[in-house]
Amino acid sequence: MNRIEKKFQELKANGKKALIVFVTAGDPDMDTTEKLIPRLFDAGADIVEVGIPFSDPMADGPVIQQSFMRALGQGTTLGGILAMTKRVREVSDGPIVYMSAFNLEFHYGIEKFARDAQYSGVDGVIFPDLIPEEAGDVLPLMEKAGIAPIFLVAPTSGQARIKTITQKCRGFVYYVSVAGITGKQKPLEEEVRGQVAMIRKATKLPVAAGFGISTPEQAAAIGKFTDGVIVGSAVVRLLEAVRPQHEVIDGVCGFVRKMRDALDG
Repeated sequence: MNRIEKKFQELKANGKKALIVFVTAGDPDMDTTEKLIPRLFDAGADIVEVGIPFSDPMADGPVIQQSFMRALGQGTTLGGILAMTKRVREVSDGPIVYMSAFNLEFHYGIEKFARDAQYSGVDGVIFPDLIPEEAGDVLPLMEKAGIAPIFLVAPTSGQARIKTITQKCRGFVYYVSVAGITGKQKPLEEEVRGQVAMIRKATKLPVAAGFGISTPEQAAAIGKFTDGVIVGSAVVRLLEAVRPQHEVIDGVCGFVRKMRDALDG
C-alpha cells in the first residue's frame, strides 16, 4: 500500500474528501516549487499533483500551457524535477503524483524513469495521452516500483470503456468533470453525479474529479459525489503574478486553505 492508498483510507475513516492540488514544476522557478509543495500539505492539500512541463500538452488550457512555457524557459527538465522531489521527501511525506505527457518519460527511458521516480519518492503517475490498451509495457514497471498508474475517465466514457480503464488504475480514478481542456467551463453537478455513479459500478477505487473546479463553492458541490477534487488552473493562475517568493507561496496556500475549509464544510 503506497501513500496514495493510505491517504484515501485515512480520509474515508475520518469522513473527509481528498483535496488534490496541481502545480507546475519550475513555475515560476524550481526553488519556489520545492518550497511550495511542503507548504501545500501544511495548508490542507492531501495529494500534490506535479505537472511536468511539456511544449505541446494535449489536455491543458491556456493557463497551464503558459505555466509550462514559463517553466521550460527556466530550463526545467524531468531529471531536475525528480531531483527536486527527492529533496522535498527529506521534509515531507505527503503523496506526490506526476502528471506528464508520456513522450517525456519515453525519451527519458521508461525503466530508468520507474527506478528514478521510486528513488525520488513519487507515488503515482498520470499520462493523459496514454490509454490503458497501449500501457502494457509500462504497467509492470510502475507496479514493480510501487508507483500507481492513474488513468483519466472522460465524461463521454460509457460503462464498458470505464471498466477497461479502471481495471488498469491504481490509487484513484481521475474523472474529467468537463469535456475539453483544463480551466474552461465549470462542471455540471448532475452530470458529475451520474458519471461517478457509473464509475463506482466498475471499481472500488476512490474517484477524484478534476478540470473546471476553481472555487471553494465548486469544490464543495463536486465533493458531495466524489472522494476528492483536483484543483489546477486556479492554483497555477496565482503563480503568474510577479511577486516576492514568500508572497506567491502565501497566496497559493491561502487559497488552498479556503478550498480545504469548503470541502470540510
